[in-house]
Amino acid sequence: MSLGLFVLRVVVGALFIGHGSQKLFGWFGGPGPEGAGQFFDSLGYRESQKMARLAGATEAGAGVLLVLGLFTPLAAAAIVGAMLNAAVAAHRENGLWNSDGGYEYPLVLATAATALAFVGPGAASLDNALGLSLVGLSWGFTALLLGLVVGAATLAMRNDEVVEPAGVSEEEDQRQAA
Repeated sequence: MSLGLFVLRVVVGALFIGHGSQKLFGWFGGPGPEGAGQFFDSLGYRESQKMARLAGATEAGAGVLLVLGLFTPLAAAAIVGAMLNAAVAAHRENGLWNSDGGYEYPLVLATAATALAFVGPGAASLDNALGLSLVGLSWGFTALLLGLVVGAATLAMRNDEVVEPAGVSEEEDQRQAA
């Protein structure tokens, strides 16, 4: 079981490092801070440049914590909050399925992170090496609740009217949001 947790942590964590790096640095075909800021503006986020950097840092930071298996519930909460925003702001109007640009992918990632918060990162983790027992129902529910509350608070910071910036197509919107 511990090997399965290790694989799950490393793959999901590495994907989040990549997602954050796309926004922060333009790596892996990402839009970089300017493009991410424009995309966040199109989603109605106030102070869109700052929000894009915050999202990138949250995703990359949570990814690093998850890969290391360090403070796993905190990493899970950050992922839940970020994916709640992605699901609602960028994908909700397209329905569930990813093939239609829906929120399936953010939901799967948030669910995987939440599951790790409940069961823990496994034996091959810094949490385990440091003797941190951050597992179980209370940690899982705390991570989920914290992620949902912070994610909802972030969503509440959006403008009521969403304006499409010049030069950003619907296809680019979907690619940047993923």
